[in-house]
Amino acid sequence: MNGLLCYCRAGFEPELAAELTERAAQAGHAGFARAERGSGYVVFADDEADRLSQALPWRELIFARQKLRLIAELRGLDPSDRIAPMLATLPSDRRFGALVVEHPDSDESKPLSGLARSFGNALRPALRKARLLSAADDAALQRLHVCFVAGDHAFLAISDPSDSSPWPLGVPRLRMHADAPSRSALKLEEALLCLLDADERARLLRPGMRAADLGAAPGGWTWVLTRQGLHVVAIDNGPLRPHLLDSGLVEHLRADGFAWQPQQPLDWMVCDMVEQPKRVAARMAEWFARGWCRHAIFNLKLPMKKRWAETRTCLSDFAHAAQRPLTVRARQLYHDREEITVFASPAGPG
Repeated sequence: MNGLLCYCRAGFEPELAAELTERAAQAGHAGFARAERGSGYVVFADDEADRLSQALPWRELIFARQKLRLIAELRGLDPSDRIAPMLATLPSDRRFGALVVEHPDSDESKPLSGLARSFGNALRPALRKARLLSAADDAALQRLHVCFVAGDHAFLAISDPSDSSPWPLGVPRLRMHADAPSRSALKLEEALLCLLDADERARLLRPGMRAADLGAAPGGWTWVLTRQGLHVVAIDNGPLRPHLLDSGLVEHLRADGFAWQPQQPLDWMVCDMVEQPKRVAARMAEWFARGWCRHAIFNLKLPMKKRWAETRTCLSDFAHAAQRPLTVRARQLYHDREEITVFASPAGPG
């Protein structure tokens, strides 16, 4: 089977299908998407899957948590022996660095978690005996993925470590810290992991840097920034959790995030205000156009309909109104709901 298998948030399959279809067409591919709402995944069939995968880098996809290159779709698997048909399907000249057995992140597929664990324990030694899997995890080799969508229905796929998420299902498992003012802290923590690489986190998040958090209350995003050693001006007419001020790194100003502006340029601006996405995108662009910040992470709350079209329009308008070359990455994160998270930074090194 030729094509891609991409995971997404359950309910956003139409958005992912629309994104893949449009991006593929722009790259000259006439494939088609197969999606079922609530399934947590989309199959994009294309006869030139290798070229398509190169044309659609994982880091540039917004609604895809994970991007895999399909090998086969197996239906009607016999529960007494699912391994044999998989071994027969896999190319004998390929060796994988790791095995990932998983299921889509959907209510319908959650009962498959036990099967995924037990099947992985059975399949690994069989793959090693067949010389298809390295004796120890090898990060330089492609990973083999088995995705169960039912007990008798599975996809076989591969991932390139340099062009896919390192986490099963594309979801970094983060724990809520006892001191975090709100669960929204997990959004920014995930954004820093998913939208920045390790080198960028080391260069762009240094103790002593200055930041603004627009719409800060109760302080989840401010708390994440202070844990990186940043000094934060928290902008919100609502109250912050009192312990945030104990750090000595936070100044709380009761003001409107759409009206307040800094007295001098800041290293960072973050924003999770609940407002129409076009209005937020326009305000974020103003910050860059006026030179008020160097880097930003912000959320865009999406409408109930035409969410891919709204996403595309907002990001295009933002990039144009910022009036400077920017690196822009966006993704619907695991801890997002009806929204996407955007990272913006000056294009090029620095």
